[in-house]
Amino acid sequence: MLPYVYQVTKYDPADRDEHGHYAGVEPATSDHGPVETAYLQAIAAFAEESGVDQLAIREPQIGGFAHFGLEPPVDGYGLADLFPAGLTGFHDGALVPMAAGLELVRAMLRDNGAWCRLEAEGAFTVHVGWDQYLYIGSSRPCEAALARTRSLGLFPERLHASPYDFAPDAPQHVQRPADADFWARLHWTVSAHRATFLEETYAANASRWHRLTRDDIEAVRSQLAPRAQLAVWPDLLTDVDAAMGSLPKEGLMEILWEDKDGRISSMVVDETRFEAATSQITSARAAGVVSLATDERHPLFTAVLPDGDGVLRARWQTEPTPSDRDWAFLKTLRRGQVVTGTVVTIASFGVTFVDIGGFTAMINIPELSWRPINHPSDVVSVGQEITAEVLDVDMVRERVPLSLRAVQEDPWPQVAQRIGQVVTGPVTKIVPFGVFVRIEDREDGFQGLVHTSELNASSEKDIEVGDALTVKIIEVDIARRRIALSHAQARTTRPEGGSKDGSA
Repeated sequence: MLPYVYQVTKYDPADRDEHGHYAGVEPATSDHGPVETAYLQAIAAFAEESGVDQLAIREPQIGGFAHFGLEPPVDGYGLADLFPAGLTGFHDGALVPMAAGLELVRAMLRDNGAWCRLEAEGAFTVHVGWDQYLYIGSSRPCEAALARTRSLGLFPERLHASPYDFAPDAPQHVQRPADADFWARLHWTVSAHRATFLEETYAANASRWHRLTRDDIEAVRSQLAPRAQLAVWPDLLTDVDAAMGSLPKEGLMEILWEDKDGRISSMVVDETRFEAATSQITSARAAGVVSLATDERHPLFTAVLPDGDGVLRARWQTEPTPSDRDWAFLKTLRRGQVVTGTVVTIASFGVTFVDIGGFTAMINIPELSWRPINHPSDVVSVGQEITAEVLDVDMVRERVPLSLRAVQEDPWPQVAQRIGQVVTGPVTKIVPFGVFVRIEDREDGFQGLVHTSELNASSEKDIEVGDALTVKIIEVDIARRRIALSHAQARTTRPEGGSKDGSA
């Protein structure tokens, strides 16, 4: 916030009543003449004394569907001569020389439909308010400029701050940058859906639309206006009649259509212009409808373009989607982090889903336990609170695999200490190359393989699942989680610490 802020108006304080309301004869519109020129000269005086010769456009906006100003709307919103390459030059962060900045102020004083903050960071600001109220901020007291302003017939008044200083709409919203993670997710989304739509908002109420395929994402990216707000939408419907049939009964909406040459057009309409909109897209090959009501706009995810150095300097925010909220949460996670969550679902294919702070993570069967299990329900149940370790954070697919066993003691080193022991346990499976025997007296006990070469030839053909078999633990491969057993060697060794029921 700058230390010296002045409200500059054409309204004489002597013409205000006891409530501070202006009761004089000055109109609330620009005279397009000497008073308007006086405003611009005052700004120039403050800028010169502040040492500023160019200004940055901040949070630009142009008139929307309706015009609410006191003066008639103007084609091009008063910007046509200032940005000859097109309206996309009127974007956040665009630097303009002081002369162009003054013309922007003129357009705002005339309420031509464009508005923005004009700033030189840390040094100078110009804000145009309603009814010809002007707010000038400076890092310097600007005594000469104040005297010049008074000599021009204007009335400066010192304030603590401009009422038009930027303030975020929702401080709790996390602004998502269009960084490498964003573009990787966009590539993945386009690959998964074959095509999506990118909305590029370069100024409030001013957007361009791009239909993306895997082949043109980077070409579109290179043409985006700096600091644009981006929203990714599902693809248009090739059934144009179905798209038009989805029009709501009332309210503002934007209709998009793609013509036979691949050009994208859009039109903002309300219920009074449905018929005109329908005639516009009769020959379109694809169309869609996007509501302009905030609570009805549901893009897949959003972002704001950072500057070329990767720093996000744009201050405006996008309404966060569920994907954006997931992204913000995922940014707080790290591989190896221990989290607590609640089991919400056990899928039929065996994956366990866990709610961790509103985000659904997953645990694959091998990560549920060090011990062999048949189904996740052997270890966890829906509604159970568990503690697990984050194995990875996939920002592209927005997936977080967890491990329950990672926070449990690994029993395999203890099993390795049992090499040489002879135990008796049940046969659990018969395979062409041998049999498996459980060596612990528990349903999830570890099992080892008795290879056919380690079976007693005389009893090999008579072994069945469920039979108790005395075996010797001859090898434990911790890396591959394998236990080798021998029935033949066990016959020559007295069981140690084992029992006929397989306890060890």
